[in-house]
Amino acid sequence: MNSPANVPVSQTARARVPIGLLVGIAALVGVLLLPMPADLPVAGHRVLAILAFAVVVWISEAVSYEASAIMITSLMAFLLGTAPTVADPSVIYGSSAAITLALTGFSNSALALVVGALFIAAAMTHTGLDRRIALVTLSSIGVSTRRILIGAVAVTVLLSLVVPSATARSACVVPIMMGVIAAFGVDKRSNIAAGIMIIVAQGTSIWNIGIQTAAAQNLLTVGFMDKMLGARVSWIDWLIAGAPWAVIMSVVLIVLVLKMLPPESDAIPGGKAAVSKTLAELGPMTGAQKRLLGVSLLLLLAWATEGKLHHFDTTSTTYAGLVILLLPRVGVMTWKDVQARIPWGTVIVFGVGISLGTTLLTTQAGQWLGAQVVAHTGLDQLGTLGVFSILAAFLILIHLGFASATALTSALLPILIAVLQTLPGDFSRLGMTMALGFVVSYGFILPINAPQNMVCLGTETFTAKQFARVGILVTLIGYGLMLVFAATWWQWLGWM
Repeated sequence: MNSPANVPVSQTARARVPIGLLVGIAALVGVLLLPMPADLPVAGHRVLAILAFAVVVWISEAVSYEASAIMITSLMAFLLGTAPTVADPSVIYGSSAAITLALTGFSNSALALVVGALFIAAAMTHTGLDRRIALVTLSSIGVSTRRILIGAVAVTVLLSLVVPSATARSACVVPIMMGVIAAFGVDKRSNIAAGIMIIVAQGTSIWNIGIQTAAAQNLLTVGFMDKMLGARVSWIDWLIAGAPWAVIMSVVLIVLVLKMLPPESDAIPGGKAAVSKTLAELGPMTGAQKRLLGVSLLLLLAWATEGKLHHFDTTSTTYAGLVILLLPRVGVMTWKDVQARIPWGTVIVFGVGISLGTTLLTTQAGQWLGAQVVAHTGLDQLGTLGVFSILAAFLILIHLGFASATALTSALLPILIAVLQTLPGDFSRLGMTMALGFVVSYGFILPINAPQNMVCLGTETFTAKQFARVGILVTLIGYGLMLVFAATWWQWLGWM
């Protein structure tokens, strides 16, 4: 029997409102109560208040991202619905027009690409092709600890090409690498185990930067390019710009892990045999795996030749691939096979994120905020490299407070694009947006900064302190290398 004393405590715990939510509401009300600048429309003022609420709730994780998306949609419906329109202040938006604005992101091609990418990731998991690719790669590498670390990066690169979800990739690779660690017979807290898992997490973030379809935040960046700049960077152009940086940083990551977490031995017998045994247990490739691999390679070819051999965008070709994968007899999956594997909450958050960014632009709030940033920071007095260095450093620092790169992109990238549009000078706003999109993936320092970090942390092979020690150096070196690229490679490509 429960004691009476326990009942009130339980009820109190259930009734407690998260502090972060209260702070978010206070931020919303606080911004609404601020005197409204003459050059800022009422609707823009209210959107900035909603943005303040969103940032606080996202940083504090007071509620789930899915719940926050619904809250933001409701706030936009009611606060914008009672605000005068920007075009004619004598006319009120009305709730119907406001909710339409709040749902604008759900008709964006970038959201459609995210959904398509999630289906491909689910197909990989459903057929087991992702696991086979990882095992084949590892079995080809070798048995030394250095080769195993290289193999972990190689697996990450290959899966980044065909599995467009960082969380799905890490969820596939982690069990395989834990099996390798177990085969080695080393302690879970050994430097070997810690190094392998840190490389899986950090390598995933590095290649999120190198490949456009590797992460949701990249596709969100492309969505904002379309909405705010009227153009976007193709898959192959993104690869040409980002992959060289990712290759160099992959080498840097391996060197740092070997230096900071020196392995207890150089060669560990049994590891390759264990991988080969697991691969043998899978048997030959199934028909579904062969068909999925064929479609994946065709999609890679279509993405890489967009604008060169054809003019179909990434979203269109991805959906053509999905049609094949869902066809009876020819395909590899049915709706029932994959619907439970799709994180629909991600789709909701993504759509609302695009809506919020688009509304910032529509109500002139983004332009106003961008003008204020330029006027009070002196960015307009700096050259292109100076502007990128400051905005990139700002994104890296603010990311420490975010657990989701998608949320960070939704909150800040529209504002930064507005800043770029406000700045004088002849430079590529599109290229600078892409480069800042690269920086959004800098979740290297804290495990909480990226889902793949948390997946790897859950293996209990490393501590947050070990992760941060490696991550701080990866961040500093990566930031410095990006400045070098901005002054050279990206400049030569015409992106700066």
